[in-house]
Amino acid sequence: MPRRTDLAAASRDSQLALRRVERQQALIERLHAAHGGRVQLDELAAELHVSTRTLVRDVERLRLSGVPISTHRGRGGGLSLPRVTAMAPIVFDLPEAAALMSSLTVLGPSVTSSATSAMSKLVAALQRGPAPKPSRPAP
Repeated sequence: MPRRTDLAAASRDSQLALRRVERQQALIERLHAAHGGRVQLDELAAELHVSTRTLVRDVERLRLSGVPISTHRGRGGGLSLPRVTAMAPIVFDLPEAAALMSSLTVLGPSVTSSATSAMSKLVAALQRGPAPKPSRPAP
C-alpha cells in the first residue's frame, strides 16, 4: 500500500505537469496572438507568472516537440512563432483524434476557448464519420 507521502508527491507531480501543459498552451496562444512579432521573455514570464528560467525550459520542451518557436537575441529580441494566416487541412485517423481528445480531457476541454473549440471540432468529426471518398472519373 502506498504511503501517504508517496501519494502526496504523486498528486503534486500531476498538478505540476497539468500547470505546465496549461502554461505551454497559453505560451503558444500568446505568441500566435503577436502575429509573427516578437514577445520579450521577461514580459511572457510575468504574464504567465513564472520565472524566466521556467519559461526557457517550457520553450525548449515545445521546440523539442516540433513547435516552431524562434528565439531572437539582443536588443528587441524575444520569442516568435511564424506568422500563420490559415492552416492547411489536417486529416486525423481515429487513434490520432483519440490521442488529441484524451490530451484535451486531461488539460480540461474548457480551460481555454481554443481547447473548447478543438474538442467540439473533434467530437463533431467523430459524430459525422469519415468524409466521403472522392469518386474517380471513368477511364
